[in-house]
Amino acid sequence: MNDQPRRPRHLMDPDNPIRPVNDKSLTHVKQWVASVLVVFTVAHLAVGLVIGAVAIDPIYQSSRIGLCIIAAAFGVLGLAGGFLIHRRSPLTPWLILGMLPAAVGLWIVLR
Repeated sequence: MNDQPRRPRHLMDPDNPIRPVNDKSLTHVKQWVASVLVVFTVAHLAVGLVIGAVAIDPIYQSSRIGLCIIAAAFGVLGLAGGFLIHRRSPLTPWLILGMLPAAVGLWIVLR
């Protein structure tokens, strides 16, 4: 029979290495997961800033407008980060969507 002791299955066998995983597919999934996390996390931050701007007393109108502008900057940077994770140019018309929460906030604040 076999003279070698049987190796437990959970240990690596140097004589029989495991075949490599399809790294291209795994990298593609990682990029999508990372970009979705970045875009949605920053979008929540931008919406939170807009909610804060709406909640501030109307006496501080310049502060309300300032928070909406900061929300627009975060929204644009978040979308640009999503494009950079996919190794694409961040200068795209899709960046206008990053300003959407701030535009809604400014509409509410200025009416």
